[in-house]
Amino acid sequence: MSDMGSHNFPAARPLPADDIDGVAPVATHASPPTQKRSEGHKIGEVIEIAGSGSRIVMDAAVLASLAEHPDSTVKMAGQVGSQVKIRVGVTWLLANIRTQKLHEGQGGLIIAEIDFLGEGDEERLTGHIYNFRRGVTRYPIPGSVIYAVTTADLKQVYASDGRANVEIGTVYPTDEIRGALYVDAMLGKHFALLGSTGTGKSTSAALILHRICDIAPEGHILMIDPHGEYSAAFKTNGRLFDVNNLALPYWLMNFREHCEVFVKSSGDDKQMDCDILAKCLLAAKSKSQAAQGVAKLTVDSPVPYLLSDLTTIIQNEMGKLDKSTNTAPFMRLKTKIDEIKADPRYSFMFSGMLVGDTMADFLSKIFRLPADGKPISIIDVSAVPSEITPTVVAVLSRLVFDYAIWARNEPKRPMLLVCEEAHRYIPNDDIAGESSVRDILSRIAKEGRKYGVSLGLITQRPSDLAEGVLSQCGTIISMRLNNDRDQAFVKAAMPEGARGFLDSIPALRNRECIVCGEGVAIPIRVSLDNLAEERRPASEDPLFSELWREHGGEEEIIQRVVKRWRSQGR
Repeated sequence: MSDMGSHNFPAARPLPADDIDGVAPVATHASPPTQKRSEGHKIGEVIEIAGSGSRIVMDAAVLASLAEHPDSTVKMAGQVGSQVKIRVGVTWLLANIRTQKLHEGQGGLIIAEIDFLGEGDEERLTGHIYNFRRGVTRYPIPGSVIYAVTTADLKQVYASDGRANVEIGTVYPTDEIRGALYVDAMLGKHFALLGSTGTGKSTSAALILHRICDIAPEGHILMIDPHGEYSAAFKTNGRLFDVNNLALPYWLMNFREHCEVFVKSSGDDKQMDCDILAKCLLAAKSKSQAAQGVAKLTVDSPVPYLLSDLTTIIQNEMGKLDKSTNTAPFMRLKTKIDEIKADPRYSFMFSGMLVGDTMADFLSKIFRLPADGKPISIIDVSAVPSEITPTVVAVLSRLVFDYAIWARNEPKRPMLLVCEEAHRYIPNDDIAGESSVRDILSRIAKEGRKYGVSLGLITQRPSDLAEGVLSQCGTIISMRLNNDRDQAFVKAAMPEGARGFLDSIPALRNRECIVCGEGVAIPIRVSLDNLAEERRPASEDPLFSELWREHGGEEEIIQRVVKRWRSQGR
């Protein structure tokens, strides 16, 4: 766009204003005393038009006169992130102020860039906005008058259009307009919740999920909880799983996941070990009774088999070798499998008790089919050994996706998979190489919508996410981000209409967020509701100044901790 300093505006020229709210306008013109209809506060005019946005000029004196207005929305007129309206025929265009600067040649004038958000019809009697929708069908022309948006206007803009929605807070800067998320639109195209540590991200996630559970008690939500903080929040309306009761059968792993757990070599040795494992694993599965009715048995088939059968087959294959053949790959595999079988930390997955065909019961349990009024499963993986945590998350995520694929001809039961600390599991290429969890979550982000699988990503480091994953999220909920790189990453993923809000991301208060995308009518800044104590996750920051004054009982604390540590939580 051209430099607005080259435009020859008269110095601080007064803008015509019809006032209906008791604030004196800068200039007035005669109007019939019986006139009831008014467009509101005139604060500027359009000076340049482009496809997605425009430039406007505003009178600083008018804006200053509105600073003490009783309407909190009018009070914010002209500020970055606030909205303005433009009358075009019988419609109102709504736009968001992105940037502003002083006019270089004329004092008292402010140049601002705006992004168009949508349009609404004009109510003829009052001039108010109604029937608001996204998109612009007719653009204004230079010289069109800019008006301040009122709280009454925003009530119409944010009013529910009848779609299922959940209220999450109050729209900034108002005290009464409720901010809501359209559930179907948000879940239908995935969503992301972003925010630096300490901004209230976990509590906000719990708030959104609680509100969804409240309106959908027969829903199907699976949440991966890497820190064990959400179990406290969903005691009454969810099922809680950890290493003590998860009982994830090892044979539900596909071949790639088997290799991640059992094969620890690298280079050419890794490929050799994988080839041997594939042959022996197929043989072990073939011995299973459940495999008898399977026409095309593969290494990926979720068929129960005995780990002892697998090790026996590896031993037998090694015995068939002549003396000149290297037995090291067979020994590596057998040793690793025996090691995992004997390690009590892995018993939640590799216990001998999990060999039975419990696949249907397991899926029913973790997918909440039926939900029985508890629509969310919290999978606490905090006590899972770190070396297999990604594999466990991969198995659970893949089961969600595979179930959706194989249930296409059944009555639809869409599912929501929520992944906390998503950057750990879907890292970009610079951070990690190949992994099954990265590939399956990336695939769900790209294809899940077709099969009724929604993905919710929660992360404090959006810049560390795999390229393209964030752009697959139709709704972005951004809390404060302190890192410049993260801010730039989010800006690139947000739609044009939200750009005016983005500069405020570093300045957001705790429990404030900017929401844009499919889940809202227009981009909004929301002050989130408080959750009841019993519905909050266990993620409160420690108060060092208070806790370091407490003492006594340290010996007993250490004894209890050591006992739990040694028994791995059991």
